[in-house]
Amino acid sequence: MIHLRSVTRPEHKKLPDEFPYSVHVIRDLSRLDFTADVTFFVGENGSGKSTLLEAIGCAARLPTIGSEGTDIDPTLAAMRKLANALKWEWTKRATRGFFMRSEDFFGYAKRISKLRDELRDEMQSLSDSFAERGKTARALATMPYQRELAALQDSYGDGLDAQSHGESYFKLFRARFVPDGLYLLDEPEAPLSPTRQLALMASMHEMVTAHRAQFIIATHSPILLAYPGASILSFDNGEIAPAKYDNLEHVIVTRTFLNNPAAYLSRLFAPDEPSSP
Repeated sequence: MIHLRSVTRPEHKKLPDEFPYSVHVIRDLSRLDFTADVTFFVGENGSGKSTLLEAIGCAARLPTIGSEGTDIDPTLAAMRKLANALKWEWTKRATRGFFMRSEDFFGYAKRISKLRDELRDEMQSLSDSFAERGKTARALATMPYQRELAALQDSYGDGLDAQSHGESYFKLFRARFVPDGLYLLDEPEAPLSPTRQLALMASMHEMVTAHRAQFIIATHSPILLAYPGASILSFDNGEIAPAKYDNLEHVIVTRTFLNNPAAYLSRLFAPDEPSSP
């Protein structure tokens, strides 16, 4: 389901000549329509794809997978202003889902670990205070804490920080996917092996087809970009434009390298030619 339908820059609003308004694709944005359940932002670093994705995150006010929410995260202060300067059109205002930048994962893992420790400490303290009242009273008093700890165990096992980065990252996705969600992901492929990227695609397909989800993803991954029926928007050349999978530079470079790695490596590691006398 397409929750976010479009973003528009009102013509009467003059944007300041400073970041992020100085980014070409932001400065020249008039209207951007979302026409597929899965939309990819692709382009070189600095092209503006993460900037716009962060602005969407601030506008949507979704839960974050990070240490702070979009409404207070100091690194998103400029994006909150940008979100307020743009006009957003919704089919149905999404209140479920999440916004995630790959670099925020460790902050979230630490937050979950801290919450687990606090619950255990509070439960033990309460259990000690009810020690003289018998097992039944102690069990009833600590039951809410036991339920919360059990829920964390069901979702994250022994903890996101107790597994490899890729495993815990993928487990987090699976644990936080809910129906009717809008999911904003910035380079989710960063810690994922090719096999895990394929598994993420399968999870996305399940959420889209069975649970009315929408995904907007900034990525460099040729694997993720191959998602069937996805809308691919290129941010290169200072504009946002539809692009075809086979014409993407990321795809072309990866494909030609895999077809003949020796040719690439011979150029990369060829000895320097002696300069002319």
